[in-house]
Amino acid sequence: MKRMQRGMTMLGFLITLSVGILFVYCGMKIVPMYVEYYSVEKALASLANEPGSATSSKEKLREIFFKRLYMSYATKVKPEALKIEARDNGYQLIVDYERRESLIANLDVVGKFRAEQAVVRGAGTP
Repeated sequence: MKRMQRGMTMLGFLITLSVGILFVYCGMKIVPMYVEYYSVEKALASLANEPGSATSSKEKLREIFFKRLYMSYATKVKPEALKIEARDNGYQLIVDYERRESLIANLDVVGKFRAEQAVVRGAGTP
């Protein structure tokens, strides 16, 4: 009796391996963009919960925000991405930026990110 061989051919294995490597490579480019975005959200949230932040000046808020980003190693967000709008009861912080990473040759991955946080008087106090 003749037995049928089972399994993957060498060509099938190489194609599967190359597709897997492509996905891992794309992930290596995309995941840091989202990690940075979550650092922005975390810095905004902690700034909103800080006592006295709603009565601080815009320059002080900007300085504290970028110090927190720097501590999280999120250095690609530019200062012009942060907009601080005065409201009746505090500030509205808006971070709107675009991040571009080179993928392969002339192909880029572009991520557009936007995060908003209200800094309200009385927030962050027990």
